[in-house]
Amino acid sequence: MHNVKSKFLPGCQTTAMSIMPHKDIERALKLVFSLDIPFWPQLPEISFYEDMYAQAAYDFPGVLIDPVEKKIRFSTKKFEEELNDYSVTTGNPEAFALSDNYAASYQRFLNEDLRGYPAIHGQVTGPVNLGFRINDEDSKPIIYNEQVRALLFDFIPRKYAIQLKQLREQNQNAFVWLDEPGLIWVFSGLSGYNDIQARHEYQDFLKGLDGLKALHLCSNVNLPYLLGLGIDFLSFDAYQLEVMPRGYTQDVAEFIRKGGIISWGIVPTEPAVLSQETPETIANLVLGYWEAISQNTGLSMKQIAGQALLAPAKCCVKSMEFSDRDKKVGTTGETSIITEEESVEQAYAYLKELSEMLRDKFRL
Repeated sequence: MHNVKSKFLPGCQTTAMSIMPHKDIERALKLVFSLDIPFWPQLPEISFYEDMYAQAAYDFPGVLIDPVEKKIRFSTKKFEEELNDYSVTTGNPEAFALSDNYAASYQRFLNEDLRGYPAIHGQVTGPVNLGFRINDEDSKPIIYNEQVRALLFDFIPRKYAIQLKQLREQNQNAFVWLDEPGLIWVFSGLSGYNDIQARHEYQDFLKGLDGLKALHLCSNVNLPYLLGLGIDFLSFDAYQLEVMPRGYTQDVAEFIRKGGIISWGIVPTEPAVLSQETPETIANLVLGYWEAISQNTGLSMKQIAGQALLAPAKCCVKSMEFSDRDKKVGTTGETSIITEEESVEQAYAYLKELSEMLRDKFRL
């Protein structure tokens, strides 16, 4: 990792990953702009084209998006036939820009005055994640095909670069997350693409990207592995940890000492889980992590907090489970079920309260 190029101070400010359950763009954007570092939301409930994999994969050779069956298909024959056209397309960087059909909120977001925010962010599905989630005609992940994998590592940087360019035109501190939950699969003994190979290829891939090297996972994480890839910025689901493993503390402290930024995904969005928490209990949880790091490494909690962002624990990508506790009582005594949108909005409200508490505590 090199020294971070960020020109903004994280200082326990708020942000989130982009996938939201909202069906109304304006309602989603209102929530987005309530955070310190806003972003353009991905809204898969509006269209399958906004699915994170469809959004990243369209125009990749061999890929066909089927919005009716909500599937992404891949044909090796089609891939080979389209390689020449792809080679021609690479001469036009604008050809890799997000299409309105695949990102309904993107241009709407860019049309806002975004200069006054400390930063803004976008996101794109990373090459490893995309390669594991799309299967060929033999039901094998396309990441196992060396020729296809090599092109994935060429294709995603082009989508990343044009998005970063467009966002920077609106805010000079813009960055783009690489959404990479698929990196957990490189540790599977059944995977034909292992962690050693992935590390080598990912380090080379990151070296070719401009701006902050920002990586996001909302699944089980191996922090030492991720922090050793050469990233500047990590976003992960910290809520699931419950305790900070002692074996992680030195790697986290070293990352922060070098200027690294961590976005702590700490506020749950599932209503049954969120209903058991308050901003105070969530603050105690994240402070417990920071205290463990501090006690084991000597790094001050104030420095940890100063290089921290706060976020919801997960992307809101799947329908959430609801229970009787998730019912709300109206003024006339009637009950109704809390919607996914309302649950996420409650999580964002907790997030802002948490941020205020921690900023006051550490005088940020």
